[in-house]
Amino acid sequence: MKNGILLMAGLLAIACGSTKVEESVTLQSGDAVKFNRALMDVPKKASDLEGIAKASISQVNFTSATEVSSIMNFLASDELEGRDSGTEGITKAAEYIETNFKNNGVKPFFTSYRDTLSNFEKPAFNVVGWVEGNDQQLKNEYIIIGAHYDHIGLIEPENGDKIANGANDNASGTTTVMELARYFGKNRTNKRSLLFVLFSAEEKGLLGSKHLAQKLKDSSLNLYVLLNYEMVGVPLVGKEYLTYLTGYEQSNLADVVNSYSVATYTGFLPKAKEFGLFKRSDNYPFHEVFGVPSQTFCTFDFTNYNYYHKVGDEVSEMDFDHMAKLINQSIPVIEGVANSPQKEIKYY
Repeated sequence: MKNGILLMAGLLAIACGSTKVEESVTLQSGDAVKFNRALMDVPKKASDLEGIAKASISQVNFTSATEVSSIMNFLASDELEGRDSGTEGITKAAEYIETNFKNNGVKPFFTSYRDTLSNFEKPAFNVVGWVEGNDQQLKNEYIIIGAHYDHIGLIEPENGDKIANGANDNASGTTTVMELARYFGKNRTNKRSLLFVLFSAEEKGLLGSKHLAQKLKDSSLNLYVLLNYEMVGVPLVGKEYLTYLTGYEQSNLADVVNSYSVATYTGFLPKAKEFGLFKRSDNYPFHEVFGVPSQTFCTFDFTNYNYYHKVGDEVSEMDFDHMAKLINQSIPVIEGVANSPQKEIKYY
């Protein structure tokens, strides 16, 4: 992992190692991050940092537990009845996301925010927003920031409760994408164009992502990378990294995103490989159709949450401070990926 170097009285030149000095920049909601790009554009390999002074990557304080909880409390409310695809509940969720996008400068990518599924029997749709890149050339390359917003709806009652609210799965990922969209919609610090996608019918067999991957491929979209968020509502336990990455060994994505983070943003979880999680979320259809790095960040490690597909997957079980931390640490990560002069992320 590459470590930041603090710029105080002067630049301190140190080699990568166990020492890590961080610079914090406190921002109010809606403020842009002010990086010194000239100081950040230096070689990124540890061996290249010897004798080179490098400004630290700033810690972002954009969202908070309060803002996260406001979104989560709606998405995982009983009113939405578990957001099953094709139901009134998920339509309410879509309307909420659309309003959020509109209010924060995130435009519809198609003629509307809704992308109607062609492979599901009931009316269902992805929600797709767009923040155009600010570089005349790089804006023609696209990054997808995604999560599924559906869940399994009403299930067998347990202690009188039949609503599978889907707080961790996947209101947490949806909230993460919405807050990232709010940041970039307001600040527009991205050179490449960003698509913010909330997928429907993931629980029906990745149908929303299968539909959209093929639709975008048919339109010749120049996709660079897809970053997906799945079940990120509670922190990993006893890990030095904030998230784990599915398909970790298939690309250099972990190395690249960690280089833009004040702490280790993502790592390898053996259980994820054992259970084949790379193929079990909305990243996988894009991997198959586009053949570009398409991977998922997750914090559910099979030991830290007991309510997968159960009525107990309630908003009361979520850790909003953790979620705010994840979102804030994701901002410089996504800015780094969106603004690098070359495409750094590659499959091996």
